[in-house]
Amino acid sequence: MIVCVCRRVSDRQIREAAAEGAVSLECLQFELGVATQCGRCADCASRILCDARSSSASNMPMVRMHVAEQGA
Repeated sequence: MIVCVCRRVSDRQIREAAAEGAVSLECLQFELGVATQCGRCADCASRILCDARSSSASNMPMVRMHVAEQGA
């Protein structure tokens, strides 16, 4: 789906940017040009970014750290 009509940016591009480390609307503006012209897409782009970041965080494997026991 096209999110930013002015710059022709899709939700897939926003999700890819999130996977590559975009963490804010400002990152999307810099990388993709989202919300830099009319600004009507800013809320939608932010929601997609937030959704993509939360989805990727929930898909990350749990890492367990073991603390070595201290012996005397």
